[in-house]
Amino acid sequence: MERPFPTVAVVGLGTMGAGVAVAVAQSGRRVIGIEANEDSAARALARIEEATAHAVARERITAEDRAALLARISVGHALDAAAAADLVIEEVPEQLELKRELFAALDRICPPGTVLATGTTALSVTRIAAATARPERVLGLHFFNPVHTMKLVEVVRTVLTAPQVAEDAAAFARELGKEPVAAGDRAGFVVNGLLFAYLNQAAAMFESKYATREDIDAAMRLGCGLPMGPLALLDLIGVDTARTVLEAMYEQSRDRLHAPAPILGQLVSAGLLGRKSGRGFYTYEAPGSSRVVDAAAGPAGARGTGREVRTVGVCGSGTMATGIVEVFAKAGYPVLLAARSQEKAERAKAQLAKSLERSVAKGRLTGEQRDAALALVTPVGQYAELADVDLVVEAVAEDLAVKRELFAVLDKIVKPGAVLATTTSSLPVISCAAATSRPQDVIGLHFFNPAPAMKLVEVVSTVLTAPDVTATALEICAKVRKHPVECGDRAGFIVNALLFPYLNDAVRMLQEHYATVDDIDTAMKLGCGYPMGPFELLDVVGLDVSLTIEKVLHQEFREPGLAAAPLLEHLVAAGCLGRKSGRGFRDHARR
Repeated sequence: MERPFPTVAVVGLGTMGAGVAVAVAQSGRRVIGIEANEDSAARALARIEEATAHAVARERITAEDRAALLARISVGHALDAAAAADLVIEEVPEQLELKRELFAALDRICPPGTVLATGTTALSVTRIAAATARPERVLGLHFFNPVHTMKLVEVVRTVLTAPQVAEDAAAFARELGKEPVAAGDRAGFVVNGLLFAYLNQAAAMFESKYATREDIDAAMRLGCGLPMGPLALLDLIGVDTARTVLEAMYEQSRDRLHAPAPILGQLVSAGLLGRKSGRGFYTYEAPGSSRVVDAAAGPAGARGTGREVRTVGVCGSGTMATGIVEVFAKAGYPVLLAARSQEKAERAKAQLAKSLERSVAKGRLTGEQRDAALALVTPVGQYAELADVDLVVEAVAEDLAVKRELFAVLDKIVKPGAVLATTTSSLPVISCAAATSRPQDVIGLHFFNPAPAMKLVEVVSTVLTAPDVTATALEICAKVRKHPVECGDRAGFIVNALLFPYLNDAVRMLQEHYATVDDIDTAMKLGCGYPMGPFELLDVVGLDVSLTIEKVLHQEFREPGLAAAPLLEHLVAAGCLGRKSGRGFRDHARR
C-alpha cells in the first residue's frame, strides 16, 4: 500500500512547527515549510538547522542523515506553495479566527484531495473545518513538545471527518515513530482535557494559601511519581497558554473546575507568563531559563523547635503500620508495634522481618542493619504499653469511628506532651483530635504506600495543632529521611485533592465513550510522562477506595464537578474493585 502523504506542508514554523517539519522529513517525506514573511522564513530555517545540528551533536542522527533531511525541507513565505502538498499541518498561534482564515485560504489554494490538519491544543476542530468546503478532509493532529522526544499524537476527528482520512493520519503518525490515539472534537482532547483541569485546581490551591508552591509541586512529584509539579509545569507550558486552553474548555463544558483560577488571569495581566518571561509561579534566572532563583526557605525554622522524640509507638498491624514501623526502626528509633492482640503484633513483626530480608537480598541493607532494625521493634498486644512513648502514630482502618475510639483510648494512656498522629488519607484530622482532651497535640502524618519506599509525608495541622507539634512532625520526617509537605486539615490534603478529580474526569471521559481505556492510559503516559495511566492507577488503588475518596471530596467542597462518575459507582456495586478482585477497568484474572 502506498504510504500516506508523501509531501507535507507545515504552516507556521515556531518551536512546534519546526519540530513537526523535522520529524516529517526524517520519515523520508518532502516538507514544504511556510512562514508569514521572508524574515520569519529565514529565522525558521535557521531554527531547523540549529535543531538538527544539536541532534547530530547528541548523536541522535548522523551528519549524513542531517544533510539528507535538510535537503528534503524547503522554507518560504508563499502560502500558494501548499498546493503541492498531500497534507497540510497548521501550527500557527492558538487563535480561532486566525486559524479559520488560514484554513479558508488553504481550501482555495489546495486541490480537493488535500487533507488539512490543525495542530490546535484546545480549539474546536469542527469550527476550524467549517471555514472550508471540505470538512470531511479536515482533522486535528496534536503533536506534543518537544516533538523529537514526545511519542504521542492525538488524531482528532470531527463528526464530519471521513474515517479513511483519520486512518491515513494515524498511519502517517506511526510512520513518524509516534503512537497515535483517537480523540473526538472537544476542548482539550484527551491529554489537555485531563491535564489542565488538574493544573487549574493546583493553581487555585496555591491561590487560597492552602499550601506553598514548593509543597504542592513536591507532593505531586513524590506522592504520584509525576515528572514535574503542577505549578512548575504551568510555568513551562506558559501561564497564558494554560489560561487560553482552560477558557476553551470552560466555554464547552461550563464546568466550574475548568473556569481559569483568578490567579492565572492576574499573572497574565502582569506579564508573568512563566519561564518564557522569566517569572510566573516561580522566578527564573532569565527569560527562557529553567533555573529557579527564588526558592523558599524550609518551613520548620519559622515554627521554632519541636518536642524531643526518643521512642515511637505505632498502632496497627496492617501493611501501612508495618511499613511505618520499618521507617522508624531503620532510622534508629525504638518502636513499640501495638496491635489488638499479642498474636497480631507478632505476626506484624514477622512481616516486617520479611520486608527487611527482601531489602538485604536487593542490596539495600546489610545483614547488620537488618538485625539492628529488628532489635529496635517490640511487638505488644495492649495499647497500655504505649504510656511512655513520645510519639504515637495511628495506622488502623480508615474508619472515623474506629480512629476516634482509638484516640480516646490513647488520650487516657499516653503521657502528657506526647504527640499523637493519624495516618488518615482522607478523614478529618480534627475529628480524631476532638476525641481527646489534648487536641493541640494531635497532627496528621500521611505516609504513602509502600511507606519504606515512598519519600513523601503530608504533615496536616488542624486549627488547634500547636506550632511546636507541627515543628516536631517536620523534624521527625527529616530524621527518618522523608520529604514533608505542610498543609491544612481539609479533605484530600494536597495529593488526593488533586489526584482523584483527575481520575474521576478520566472515568467520565470513558463513560461518555469519548476514548477507550487503552487510549486514555497511553495518552497520559506518553503525553505527560506519567508512570501509570489513570485506569491502571485506579485498578491498583482499588475502585472502592477511589469512590470513597471521591465522595469525601464532593461532600467537603460541594462542587458538582467533583461528584463521583456513575460508571465508578456501578463498577464498585458490581464488585469490580480492580486488581484485588481480579477485575476493574481491565480484566486482571486473565493476565
